[in-house]
Amino acid sequence: MIGYYIHHRGRGHLSRALAIAAELEQPVTGLSSLAPPAEWRGDWLRLPADGAESPVDAEGHGRLHWAPLGHAGLRTRMARIAGWIDERRPRALVVDVSVEVGLLARLHGVPVVTIAMPGQRTDAAHELGFALADAVIGAWPPQATGMADGLPDLGGRLHAVGAISRFAPVAGPEPEGGVRRGGARRVVVLGGAGGDTFTADAVGRARDATPGWAWTHLGANGSWTEDPWATLVDASVVVTHAGESAIAEVAAARRPAIVIPQPRPHDEQLRTAAVLADARWPTTVVPRWPTIGWPGLLHAADELDGGDWQAWNDGGGAHRAAAIIAATADRAAST
Repeated sequence: MIGYYIHHRGRGHLSRALAIAAELEQPVTGLSSLAPPAEWRGDWLRLPADGAESPVDAEGHGRLHWAPLGHAGLRTRMARIAGWIDERRPRALVVDVSVEVGLLARLHGVPVVTIAMPGQRTDAAHELGFALADAVIGAWPPQATGMADGLPDLGGRLHAVGAISRFAPVAGPEPEGGVRRGGARRVVVLGGAGGDTFTADAVGRARDATPGWAWTHLGANGSWTEDPWATLVDASVVVTHAGESAIAEVAAARRPAIVIPQPRPHDEQLRTAAVLADARWPTTVVPRWPTIGWPGLLHAADELDGGDWQAWNDGGGAHRAAAIIAATADRAAST
């Protein structure tokens, strides 16, 4: 039995968990305040929310990220996880992401596999979380060395396994970009479930400035869909934020991209965007949503070879992550 803690913000943590759990031979229990997705094959422990409007010392004098004093939801949440550990005795717990849940598991003698995220992660709480982890998984390729620049020195415990996507990468050469009737090229705006700055008005102005392009806006500020795959593959160019799962799916679709990082804690998306600015990846990176210049941006992106995403997402990231998790659980079982 392996546990998998899934943070509730956005959809990236959940989609990554689904891909990894599908590669594990051992039974996997999901632990989250999210509802269990239909695709989840194992058990699911639904946790209470632990938000607080006016938290008191949520950071434990700078040593934690979220442990507000006197919060009933947090207390019940941690008690349920502890009770589940005592009852089910998991061989390992994957944590994506919570320093506090990782610490709780390790204090119960459970080996922890932490999913690392890019950005500046050298604060005291992150250093604690990484220090107690038996293995740390980065969902980026080894060639993307800059993704780990904001992490503490983890020695041999950091494993860059490649991007992890819900979708298998397009096989063969780069697919042809979509063309609507009338000759218009297709651009897809891929927004985030957790919100972004890609507003309907901004997309509308970009659409008006590019009459040779047909625009589709997906995301919390557009038309939400749980399955964007067909739309992504049919695009000529994708405009996307720099969240890890979004980039993994664009890479799987082998589509050239205009990447616009969104404000996130610890400069997560800024770090990813800085790495993607390297010429080896088929991306054009801009710091914010442009107000002018869209025709030139789309033309330049359309000239890029989406096949260059192969090194970022070769389709094996989830399998390699699962192998690391299984090996960690097996080591603990043999001691």
